[in-house]
Amino acid sequence: MDLFNSALERNITFVHPAFFIISGLSGIPNIKLYYVFLFFVYIVSVLGNTVVMAVIFFDYNLRSPKYVAVFNLAFVELLGNTALVPKVLDIFLFNHPRIPFNDCLTFLFFCYTCLSMQSFNLVILSYDRIVAIIFPLHYQVKMTHRFVFSLIASFWGFAVIAALISAGLLTRLSFCNSVVINSYFCDHGQIYRLSCNDHFPNYVISCLYPVLIFWLPLVFILLSYLYISCTLAKVATLQQGLKAFKTCIAHLSLVAIYFIPLLITFTLMEKIHPNARIINLSLTAVFPPMLNPIIYVLQTQEIKESVKRLLKIKRNSKISVKHKL
Repeated sequence: MDLFNSALERNITFVHPAFFIISGLSGIPNIKLYYVFLFFVYIVSVLGNTVVMAVIFFDYNLRSPKYVAVFNLAFVELLGNTALVPKVLDIFLFNHPRIPFNDCLTFLFFCYTCLSMQSFNLVILSYDRIVAIIFPLHYQVKMTHRFVFSLIASFWGFAVIAALISAGLLTRLSFCNSVVINSYFCDHGQIYRLSCNDHFPNYVISCLYPVLIFWLPLVFILLSYLYISCTLAKVATLQQGLKAFKTCIAHLSLVAIYFIPLLITFTLMEKIHPNARIINLSLTAVFPPMLNPIIYVLQTQEIKESVKRLLKIKRNSKISVKHKL
C-alpha cells in the first residue's frame, strides 16, 4: 500500500488530536460500583501475583524451567494489570476521560504487550506439559533454563515489536471528526476507525494480530493436549492417564479463563451490545491475573509445599527470636 511509503517523501501532514475521550460504559446506573469492583479485583491480583513471584524467588526448589515461565506469567499479569486498572479508575472513577494522544499510544502499547505475553506464556507452559508427560526421560535435556529463557525473550521481543507497530501505524492517521473511543482503554481497533484517511494497514494489523497472538497459540495448546490424550490412551492405563492429566489441571484452568471470554467476544463482536463487549473484555483483562495465582497455589503441589515450608521457616524464626529475648 502507498501508505507504507515515507510520509516525508510525499509531504503529508497528519492531523492528530490533542486528546482522545474514552467513552467506556454508557447508560448503566451506578456504573461506578463496577469500577470499584475492578479496584478490589486489582488489589487481589497484585497480592496474589506478588506472593507467587516471592515464593518462586525465595524457594530454590522452584528454580526449575517450568517455574521460570510461571514467574514470568505472574510478572506479566502484575505489569499488565498495573498498566491498565489504575488508568481505568482514573478515567471513569475520577472523571478524567480525556487522555492526550501520546499518552493514549503509550497506554495501548503496555496493554497490548502484556495481553500478548499472557497468551505466549500459556504456550510455553503447554510445551512444558508435552515434554513432561510424553518425554519424561528427556525432560531435563529438552526443558533447560537456557531454552526457556530464549523462548521468553523471543516472545517478549515479538510482543513489544507488534505493539510498537500497532501504535506506530496510528501516528500515520489523521483524525478530523470524532475523538471518542468506544472502549474502556485505548483500543487500536476503535481508534483507527475514527480516522479520516486511508487506514488499510491498520485494518490488516487488526486482522493479523488476533491470528498470531490468540488463535495460533490456542491451536497449539489444543493440539498439544490432543497429542497428550492420544499418547496416553495408547500407552497408559486409565488410572495412569488421569494421574498424568492431574498435573495439567492448573494450566488448563488458565487456558480456559484466558481464552473463552476472548473467543466469545471475537465470535460475537458485531452482534453483542458495546456495553457487553466492554464488560467482557475488561473482565478478561483483570480476572485471569486475579485467579491464576489462586489456581497455582491450590492446584500445584510444589507451590503448596513451598508455601508451607516458607511459613514454617518464618514461624520457627519468630520462635527462636522470642527464646533469645
